[in-house]
Amino acid sequence: MGFLHTSSSFLSSPSQFHLPSLQPHSHSRCITKLHSRTFHSIFTTITTPPPQPFPQIPKLSHTTTHLLHHRSHTNMPFTLHASPHDSHSTATTTNSKLILITSSLTIALAVANRVLYKLALVPMKQYPFFLAQLTTFGYVAIYSSILYMRYRAGIVTDEMLALPKWRFMAIGALEALGVATGMAAGAMLPGPAIPILSQTFLVWQLAFSTIIGRSYSFNQIAGCLLVATGVVVAVASGSNADQMLSGVDFMWPVLMIASSAFQAGASIIKEFVFTDAATRLKGRSLDIFVVNSMGSGFQALFVLFFLPFLSRVKGIPLGQLPSYLKSGAGCFLNFGANVPGCDGAPLLPLLYITINLAFNISVLNVVKISSAVVSSLTVMLSVPISIYILSLRLPYLPEATSLSPFFLLGSLILVSGLVIYSIPQPAKHDSRDG
Repeated sequence: MGFLHTSSSFLSSPSQFHLPSLQPHSHSRCITKLHSRTFHSIFTTITTPPPQPFPQIPKLSHTTTHLLHHRSHTNMPFTLHASPHDSHSTATTTNSKLILITSSLTIALAVANRVLYKLALVPMKQYPFFLAQLTTFGYVAIYSSILYMRYRAGIVTDEMLALPKWRFMAIGALEALGVATGMAAGAMLPGPAIPILSQTFLVWQLAFSTIIGRSYSFNQIAGCLLVATGVVVAVASGSNADQMLSGVDFMWPVLMIASSAFQAGASIIKEFVFTDAATRLKGRSLDIFVVNSMGSGFQALFVLFFLPFLSRVKGIPLGQLPSYLKSGAGCFLNFGANVPGCDGAPLLPLLYITINLAFNISVLNVVKISSAVVSSLTVMLSVPISIYILSLRLPYLPEATSLSPFFLLGSLILVSGLVIYSIPQPAKHDSRDG
């Protein structure tokens, strides 16, 4: 849905901003999130052996008894027990700091990913479909190679690889469907409408996450809705919203919303894979490259299955697809800088692919240690930041763009939503804890 996580974003206009779908390996696509009880049991449960009893002391005279009494108190063994509330508070604070640091890194990478995607499309503006397929199938090879090395190093275990494959197949199918429906709708919708309709991604995530047992407080729901509203206001600034969908068949906006639903469903299944693995692996953290490799592998398989449809949506007849891909490869490589219109290649596309790879790993890490909804919020924050940076004069993009006052208003609404979502809730202690 957005150009951060899945190959669907490649398929849209480079001027469009989409929300990511949390896929493992492309611009609109990107380790185990543990429930609080699991996290508490792993990191805060402190067990200590019971104190050893004193040996039986024979009856002594009054003089020696006093001396022994003194020594026994001096050398007396004892056991310290940490307070459950203190240990839980420490663990929660540590986890919150980790989420904050990881989310901040993800926001930085998301901004760089969006900006570099725009720059990468300067030389590849005629071949966005080639760039999409390059990342889709290229990341399968990259992730699989990393997975193999981590398996040889003992980081990835046989138990991790033995996890049910149907879940990864579902992830790949949903992400491929998101690509297909997003491309079909994007070809028929006006540019500004696409990122606005894509904001339903967060709403779908909130709805789907209840399936895996997550619940949200009022301030979290309100915060998410404010974030989505802020992004809509910021992205739609300067456009005529009343006429945006004028003359557009009702089916295409619905199809774009369905694309967001497919991507949101895939991200929720990823979160479920991490939480379920904590039980199956007896508390051991599932390596993210297992999810990345298997999810991207199945996605590539389903994209290959949909390739005739996808090429037709992009206006490329199936018979001309080989020659199109060959021309795209020539522009991407740009040997000797002899290919006209491909200035900046291969440096800009390679920079984008590198940052996109790091971004997708980072965003999946956020899913692992927090939730799919938190990862979406962090990426949504990157949208107005990216728009602002892209409005400036950049290499290969010398023309600056003025921003409407609505952009600032939307950004303020977005930040307010993040603050409201992050308001800590009173801890609920079990009555047995006192």
